[in-house]
Amino acid sequence: MTLTDEDKQIIEKYALQNAVKYGKAPQLAAVMGKVMGECTHLRASAKKISPVIQEILDRVIEETPEQWKARLEALAPELIEDMCAKKEPVKGLKPLDGAECGKVVMRFAPNPNGPPTLGSTRGIVVNSEYVKMYEGKLIIRFDDTDPQTKRPMLEAYDWYLDDCKWLGVVPDQVVIASDRIPLYYKYARQLIEQNNAYVCFCTSEDFKHLKDAKEPCPHRNTSPEANLIQWDKMLSGEYEAKDAVLRLKTDIRHKDPAIRDYGIFRIIKESHPRPEVNDRYIVWPLLDFEGAIEDHELGTTHIIRGKDLMDSEKRQMYIYKYLGWEYPKTLHWGRVKMHGFGKFSTSTLRRAIEEGEYSGWDDPRLPTLRAMRRRGIQPQAIRKFMIEMGVGETDMSISMDTLYAENRKMVDPIANRYFFVWDPVELAIADVEACTARPPKHPTGDKGHRSIDVAGRVLICMDDMKQLKTGSHIRLKDLYNVEITSVAPLRAKYIGDEVTDLKKERMKIIHWAPVDGIPVKVLSPDGEFKGMGEKMIATELDKIVQFERFGFCRIDSVSSEIVAYFTHR
Repeated sequence: MTLTDEDKQIIEKYALQNAVKYGKAPQLAAVMGKVMGECTHLRASAKKISPVIQEILDRVIEETPEQWKARLEALAPELIEDMCAKKEPVKGLKPLDGAECGKVVMRFAPNPNGPPTLGSTRGIVVNSEYVKMYEGKLIIRFDDTDPQTKRPMLEAYDWYLDDCKWLGVVPDQVVIASDRIPLYYKYARQLIEQNNAYVCFCTSEDFKHLKDAKEPCPHRNTSPEANLIQWDKMLSGEYEAKDAVLRLKTDIRHKDPAIRDYGIFRIIKESHPRPEVNDRYIVWPLLDFEGAIEDHELGTTHIIRGKDLMDSEKRQMYIYKYLGWEYPKTLHWGRVKMHGFGKFSTSTLRRAIEEGEYSGWDDPRLPTLRAMRRRGIQPQAIRKFMIEMGVGETDMSISMDTLYAENRKMVDPIANRYFFVWDPVELAIADVEACTARPPKHPTGDKGHRSIDVAGRVLICMDDMKQLKTGSHIRLKDLYNVEITSVAPLRAKYIGDEVTDLKKERMKIIHWAPVDGIPVKVLSPDGEFKGMGEKMIATELDKIVQFERFGFCRIDSVSSEIVAYFTHR
């Protein structure tokens, strides 16, 4: 059958839309449905048209995803807009004000003075999810222009990128602020020339006194020409730290003292930890200035920041006004308190690690992503947890149990079960022959069984032993039933295998471990647990398992001793 050029164009646009939407070869049935919906005159010849449509699809398949999108933008740009508009909002995330599909640019801007914590992870996940929703661009910008107070860690740059990748976040661009100091100098000079910035020689105490009194600094009216000379002296090292500060002229009588002529550059004569930078610069931009310049230079369209940083926007607006720029759309979110962790900051954690309070950044007691990863928290659980918090200015108090519940859904179906006995006590059992217990690896029974050889002696938990009395009957899980004949020393005798006995006597079930098992150490936020476990645990390196009656754990290392990190119950 012969199709008109217009018919072929309609087929092609829907083939491209299907390919772009799903990122794979277009599907005949889906494209047919779209075509027949628009070209009603072709419905009577649907069977004849199908091979012709397939020929067009075959040509599309030979192209790359980039070519698909470029051709669709040229042929039917409205279909790309429709795809964005029709996407269901992700639960917890409201639409971005003024967002256009394909034009959203967002950034996550950490200070690399340590690895990501659960606090900073929210910024990684939410920004990346919005960019995904609007087919935009994500930038990771390292704000590392404070080599003194919040000194960067060389390892942290890679830690951030590695943790982002683990979360499924791959930035479109990575920017390091300390590489771009000349750019900030250029704009500082421009602001001085415009008479919108000046070099201040007041002590911090004197300037604060003047600022609080809403009075101008005596250097405020220095001419641009004189300020440029002083600025060059700052750059050349003629002044010492705290001798001079470059300030932005704002409203000296502004109701908020933090807005009044705030500093935008200061002198720090301390080398930067990055060897590429080292001691190349002694004049460093403050964060509000560096961030303002970068958001413009990188084309940021939307910013999400804490509501405690609303003043940053007010300060930066002066820079945008003086330079004739349009400020990005801004959203603010409230503070989030995570129950299970005290108040923390990266700087505080770093000091505690250096002082030996924690073993490292992946210590299970810490709220870092590195600790979460080592404990076996799944990245998908963290993403869902962060996204469903949403973006709102209300402060929140959230239990870690919410994250654990989400993670449990993911690990419970895949985690093999094993016996681990902490604080072990030996139980000797009389009147029983050596045997092999065959507990299931998983309650579903579809993952096979473990094999545990038992020869009249097992280990049980001290807590269980304390509840036993002479004459009481108990069931050793997935093994057999015993009667306690002595508590000190702990002795028992075999009384049967039948599980039905358990129901009749309402026996207590306790787990156990073989006396010739393998030593196990579990590191958890609540401390360290030592005991004995099944030998088969050694086959689960780097996997999540469930120690029965204890909780989920990730097996971290296997040698003469198993080291596991506690995940959650």
